[in-house]
Amino acid sequence: MTDNVVNPDNENLPSTSGMPAETTPVFARKSGMWSRGSGDTSGYGGIERELAFPGQTQPPFNDTFDAVHGRALEVLPEELKGARFLFDRGELTIYVPREHLATVAKTFRDDAHLRFEVCVSVNGVHYPQETGAELHVVYHLLSYTHNRRVRLEVTCPDDDARVPSVVATYPMADYHERETWDMFGVIFDGHPSLTRILMPDDWKGHPQRKDYPLGGVDVEYKGAKVPAPDNRRTYS
Repeated sequence: MTDNVVNPDNENLPSTSGMPAETTPVFARKSGMWSRGSGDTSGYGGIERELAFPGQTQPPFNDTFDAVHGRALEVLPEELKGARFLFDRGELTIYVPREHLATVAKTFRDDAHLRFEVCVSVNGVHYPQETGAELHVVYHLLSYTHNRRVRLEVTCPDDDARVPSVVATYPMADYHERETWDMFGVIFDGHPSLTRILMPDDWKGHPQRKDYPLGGVDVEYKGAKVPAPDNRRTYS
């Protein structure tokens, strides 16, 4: 069962099961989540939140993830040297240096004590505030053998948005990496066919990045033009 801790703003938040994460820089503060610009009748107008990037959790976590943590460091001492481990809300995330991703993924699949046979999904995330690591790629791994999950995460800068492909190890990641390229612009080196999968081939930009313009873009599909939302007729 997860304990609750009370922060200085009187919010009850679940704590990690390991040692407390290191303090990380706060990049934004939010207040009045649903009250901004309107009268608040929800009772949540007093919420104050600090937004910070994840820190690092020190073991012990629990028996399952202590075993993953210990074995990963044992078989990948150089690749995970200095890597961050974050255990939060019962989930373990390992921040892997991108140059070692292919080796780490293959070892996590093949080592008998790890045996993460499946890459369930690959997701991109854009953090424009995180200078030098604006783009993240997250790999969700599942072990049928040991009935457990782990998350690998890598980062890359906006001006060098490249990450090694894991398709050679996890063929099911093929379409997931294509979607991450399509939506976020991360290039997966070694991917067998890195092309758009959701947007047309000649589409400009990557729509799920936070610096992508919202609306105001005319869209054409097979000769039928759909006006941008701000150019459509109104009936009010």
